Amino acid sequence: MPSRLRAAAFVFIGLIVAAPASAQVVQSVQFGGGYFWPKGLDARATGDVLQRDFEGRVLRGAPVVPNEPTPTDALVFHIGEFGSGHFFGEWNLGFGKHIELGFGTGYSRQTVPTIYRDVVDKKTGAEIRQNLRLQMVPITAVVRFFPFGGPGDIQPYVGAGVGVVHYRYSEFGNFVDTDTLEIFPDQFTATGNAPTGLFLGGIRFPIGGDVYSLSIEGRFVHAVGDTGGIDNGFLDDKIDMSGGLLNVSFHVHF
Repeated sequence: MPSRLRAAAFVFIGLIVAAPASAQVVQSVQFGGGYFWPKGLDARATGDVLQRDFEGRVLRGAPVVPNEPTPTDALVFHIGEFGSGHFFGEWNLGFGKHIELGFGTGYSRQTVPTIYRDVVDKKTGAEIRQNLRLQMVPITAVVRFFPFGGPGDIQPYVGAGVGVVHYRYSEFGNFVDTDTLEIFPDQFTATGNAPTGLFLGGIRFPIGGDVYSLSIEGRFVHAVGDTGGIDNGFLDDKIDMSGGLLNVSFHVHF
C-alpha cells in the first residue's frame, strides 16, 4: 500500500476512534461540484500510461536521418488537459460538534484530443489523430474534524478518507504500427477499481442558521489503476488518477 494511502487510512481510523460514542448524531446531506487537477508529468506513478504516451516509443520502421532526432510514436498533449469538472453527493453523520463521518460518490469524465508528434500520414501528409479519455467514479468515506464552533458558526476543518475509484480509460482513433508505420483505426479500453486515500481541508459557512450551509473544500487524492499494459494495447501498465480537487457544496442538516 502506498505511504500516502496508509497515512490516510491511519488518520481516518484515528478520527473515528476519537468520536465519542455517546455524542448526539446529526444527519445531513451535501451536493455540489468542483474541479480536478491531475498530477504533473514529473510526479506521476512509475509505469503511468499518460507519461509514456507523452514520451512515446521509437518507431522502428522509420528511416534514420543523420543529425535528426529518432522518430517516436509520442503524442502531443498537455497533462493539464485532463483537468475536469465533476459533481458529487455525500451523506454525513455528525457526532457532537467536532467529528463528522461522510459517505459520498461523484462523477467526472474528460476527453483529450491528440496527434502524433513525429509522424504524419505518409500518403496524404495529414496529422494522425486519436483521443484519450478518462472517466472516474469515486466512492469514498471521509472523517472531518472541526476544532471549534458548531452548526450555525463559520467552521474550518481538516480530515482524511479512504475509498475506491471505479475508472474507465480509453484510447481511440488512428494508431501507427511501430514496425511498418501503417495507420490503423482502433480502440483500447481499461476498466477497474483502484483503492484511494485522501486528505482534505475546508471551511463551512452557515446560511441563515444551523440548517443550511455552504462548504469550500480542497482535497488531495492518491489513486493508481491498472491498464493491462501491452497485452491490452497500451504503452504502459498504470493509469495515475492522483491530483487535487477544489469543491463547492450546499449542505442541509435534518
